[in-house]
Amino acid sequence: MGGDSGEAAVGLWRCERAAGDAITPITPRTAKNPVYRLDSVRAAGQLPRSGDSWGRAKPLTPRALPETVRPMPVAAAPANRSAATVRTNLSYLMPICLVATLGGLLFGYDTGVISGAIEFLTARFHLDVMMKGWASGCVLIGCATGVLIVGPISDRFGRKKALLLAATLFLVSAIGTSLPRDIWTFILFRWLGGIGIGIASMSTPMYIAEIAPAHLRGRLVSINQIAIVGGIVVVYFVNYLIARYGDQAWNETVGWRWMFASGVLPSIAFALLLLRIPESPRWLVEMGRAEQAKTILTKVAGEDFARTELASINEALSTERGNWAELFSPALRLPLVVGILLAVLQQVTGINVFLYFGTTIFKNMSASTGVDAGMLQQIVIGGASALSTVVAIASVDKWGRKPLMFLGATGMGISLLAMGVMAQNIADPSTVSGWMLLFIIIYVVCFGLSVGPVTWVILSEIFPTVVRGRALGLATFFLWMADYAVTQTFPMMDAKGSWFVQRFNHAFPFYIYAVFCVALILVVGFLVPETKGRSLEEIDRSWSAGKGRP
Repeated sequence: MGGDSGEAAVGLWRCERAAGDAITPITPRTAKNPVYRLDSVRAAGQLPRSGDSWGRAKPLTPRALPETVRPMPVAAAPANRSAATVRTNLSYLMPICLVATLGGLLFGYDTGVISGAIEFLTARFHLDVMMKGWASGCVLIGCATGVLIVGPISDRFGRKKALLLAATLFLVSAIGTSLPRDIWTFILFRWLGGIGIGIASMSTPMYIAEIAPAHLRGRLVSINQIAIVGGIVVVYFVNYLIARYGDQAWNETVGWRWMFASGVLPSIAFALLLLRIPESPRWLVEMGRAEQAKTILTKVAGEDFARTELASINEALSTERGNWAELFSPALRLPLVVGILLAVLQQVTGINVFLYFGTTIFKNMSASTGVDAGMLQQIVIGGASALSTVVAIASVDKWGRKPLMFLGATGMGISLLAMGVMAQNIADPSTVSGWMLLFIIIYVVCFGLSVGPVTWVILSEIFPTVVRGRALGLATFFLWMADYAVTQTFPMMDAKGSWFVQRFNHAFPFYIYAVFCVALILVVGFLVPETKGRSLEEIDRSWSAGKGRP
């Protein structure tokens, strides 16, 4: 070791040479092996002078230390530091999270665009009930495909590159779905867009969870849900304005194409902004790039926070192998089951029926008012969802995950039951359309307040760092398959002349979704852990210790 600074093992002590005249202590590594900075080699007479070769010196005999030498405490802070001791640099963190949540906005935009276009698309290509469900649901098969491939991609290449891939697929899909000459070409590009949605659906919350401090993590991950519903609301407005521009014939020929093409500009903006955000610190540590991770974490909340987080991440990584075998190990079986159940139940409680087929549900009102009331009511529903998600963000780290889930699932179940009773017992649906809209709004508010954002928060928290990409991908795969099942079966259950309509008069789907709300309450009550205010590594250790719920 040469130059003006260096380290040498000297008996029981480690000393480091540097410029200066006093011996300044460095954080001790252990009680028996403290580290001191030797600012002048002349200050420790038992050590060689500067320029001399470093050899093994005799241990220093215990004696009173000079006045300028004082042992320093260990710098690492407790793993569960309170929010009060972590001063987050929001001017650095918030822009990063907002850019990441543009993936959520495009997620909502790309899934919601079909709501305004489906009736025109059905007329243009003469779709039957089965093909109408397939034209709406093919994107969800793409979503399921996306989450299967993004786990290994994000674990190998990073969360940021996964988001860039999603932005590229959004752009390709927006162009391709606006130009098809047949329904199968449309389905192909819609499927590619679904892959982008699937990638964004898990990469965005995972990225935010891995860069945010524990006391802000729930709220920041929930912002992604606002972005999702915000994208849905925006595309509802866009669809409405495009539909009002021309008549029915124009919309069937050209209008629906502009609805899909409107996604080009936000896709380009998302890709360009992603180039300016950092990679996930946890992924950087996993790849052996700890210094880069430390720089990012220091900018997020200071050096103490960075040291604490790095120590916690390294401790978690040291016990994880990060492969499929570990994901299916007995220690992680319960969180995997919990994640899959939450993902499936979020969808089979029926939310996307109102987001994808709301215009169809309110078709009778459109005829009676002379305006496209179906699209207008979609805007109202989307706005209510967005506002309720804002409340969820303010509450998720105060009230906790489980209380919000209980409240939301209960409200959703009651609203669905009321909709079913009205649909079954009223001969003319247009006479109760106002009441139906009211209960749909209550349902959507309850979903936006709880099940929508909080499910994503929990999914981003409960899996260990190294397998988080695979685990979240698997859970999200089941989420999208459940969404596809709902999207494909609703038109069949609601079709005129079907057994379900003859027996239940359009009420059967609402009853089914209400039953699943009860199942969701039971799962939350008996299986889901409360993760409020806990670090990701603390949650990991609880699962690994085999204690059941953390």
